[in-house]
Amino acid sequence: MTFWDFFWLMVWTYLFIAYLVILFQIIKDIFSDSERTGWSKALWVILLVIVPILGSLAYLIAHGRSMALRQAARSDVAKEDVDDYVRRAAGSSPAEEISRAKTLMDDGTITAGEFAAIKERALRQ
Repeated sequence: MTFWDFFWLMVWTYLFIAYLVILFQIIKDIFSDSERTGWSKALWVILLVIVPILGSLAYLIAHGRSMALRQAARSDVAKEDVDDYVRRAAGSSPAEEISRAKTLMDDGTITAGEFAAIKERALRQ
């Protein structure tokens, strides 16, 4: 195999992987769009199977802007979920953790040894 054979193999491999990424993004967008009917989804998938490159270009031209807006909305929701989780997980102070552990110990849910371990861990943070 010559250098140029290898070079063109890498170029075509890159283009093929880029095409697959675009195709899977389009398929993900087709099925995640709740406003699209089942028939519309089926027609787009059939078009992508029969004429993949032309179908991909047609979908991007017809729905590229709404595709980007849906992706941004999903990203915003995911970011809000992560931020909410971080606030809940990191938002408690050591005093709050010890207070909750004390309540659990008073209720008999945990033992005095477990309370001491939780208290020690909370104070180390």
